[in-house]
Amino acid sequence: MNDQIDSADEHGELGDAEYADFMELAAQEGFEPEEVEGAIGEAGHGPLPVLAVVGRPNVGKSTLVNRIIGRREAVVEDKPGVTRDRVTYEAEWAGRRFKIVDTGGWEQDVLGIDASVAAQAEYAIEAADAVVFVVDSTVGATDTDTAVVRLLRKAGKPVVLCANKVDGPSGEADATALWSLGLGEPHPVSSLHGRGTGDMLDAVLEALPEAPAQTFGTALGGPRRIALIGRPNVGKSSLLNKVAGQDRVVVNEIAGTTRDPVDELIELGGVVWKFIDTAGIRRRVHLQEGADYYASLRTAAAVEKAEVAVVLIDTSESISVQDQRIITMAVEAGRALVIAYNKWDTLDEERRYYLEREIETELAQVAWAPRVNVSARTGRHMEKLVPAIETALAGWETRVPTGRLNAFLGELVAAHPHPVRGGKQPRILFGTQAGTKPPRFVLFASGFIEAGYRRFVERRLREEFGFEGTPIHISVRVREKRGRKK
Repeated sequence: MNDQIDSADEHGELGDAEYADFMELAAQEGFEPEEVEGAIGEAGHGPLPVLAVVGRPNVGKSTLVNRIIGRREAVVEDKPGVTRDRVTYEAEWAGRRFKIVDTGGWEQDVLGIDASVAAQAEYAIEAADAVVFVVDSTVGATDTDTAVVRLLRKAGKPVVLCANKVDGPSGEADATALWSLGLGEPHPVSSLHGRGTGDMLDAVLEALPEAPAQTFGTALGGPRRIALIGRPNVGKSSLLNKVAGQDRVVVNEIAGTTRDPVDELIELGGVVWKFIDTAGIRRRVHLQEGADYYASLRTAAAVEKAEVAVVLIDTSESISVQDQRIITMAVEAGRALVIAYNKWDTLDEERRYYLEREIETELAQVAWAPRVNVSARTGRHMEKLVPAIETALAGWETRVPTGRLNAFLGELVAAHPHPVRGGKQPRILFGTQAGTKPPRFVLFASGFIEAGYRRFVERRLREEFGFEGTPIHISVRVREKRGRKK
């Protein structure tokens, strides 16, 4: 059994014979073995480990996240209340890749700082394999920090303590004082200037598992996990109650923020599924920014735990930017996707006509996702939900053998060559599918392949092999020049 695991780790999901044939093909085309192995290893990885960055507002969490990912993406402002579209990012350190969940900086005055920090930390820790707890060393440990420590102990996840704002040797003593939190060694860091971040990241890599435990799927015999996601008040709780056949979740348009995650084992179509309900973030006028931010954070946590994301869209309203962001979050996380259009029974002919046009224009990028028109209130077409989920899972787990893929690529390139650019015509030479869940392809080419041509290849892959209900990741490796050939 261990030999099989080692083999899979070395070359993605290619069997030994398939891998040997593939490396021979790569050598014939002039690729170095290390280059090919690296590309397959990168594309063939399973789920990346997740690191949550938590702490009270204005301790420098977003600045630290930007430092770790190497670019300014997390929004940094000197005041709380900054709403972020994204809360997860990919990062790499010492050749290892992982995801970061940023919980930076939003403060909910109405419920008090302790409640807001606790809620953020809970959502992030739920999805994480390890946690970086950021404390402002110039201020020292506050009551709020102590409350977060209690949460971390309860969660039982590995914790790296980051003593931030140590800009020079004089601040080292402040960092040492944080031993009192009982979380082990404080790592003195200046996220603004980069001081000490390398040592802290080395500690992070020790805390993160090489590959996180895959707690879902048929391999362990557990129920398949489905995240119900969507804008606040779109009908997620109503849908969960309807598929469960009883009221398991409170449905109330003006309810406050529900903090406990709701995971339900429900039998549908003769199969037990685990539904992860992300309802409970209700929008109050004076909490609108914060509620949206919490919804993003909670959605990210639910998606990380799931295999399939069922995105609910309220058909009585126009498809919003928020709907599109939620779909993008599921796609970027690499989850199978089903789109459920709720309140379909309330539409008149005119609204249906315009909704179809909206779907064509606003959601064209996910035309591959199975679609179900439902009514969470009446239960209309609920029986179509399970076949749609099963279809998406089947696409998510599909793998095309390398020989068949290269026969397809050869025909495609011959019939539709890449456009000539700058007097050169790059060609896709060969490729392989290195991973599934979602399908991940590595294509090896003689030159740079444009984004438009990559989208064309993806479209044709879907036409040929299905992949309904799953995003597809395509990476391209270009053959390095090894001397000029006249």
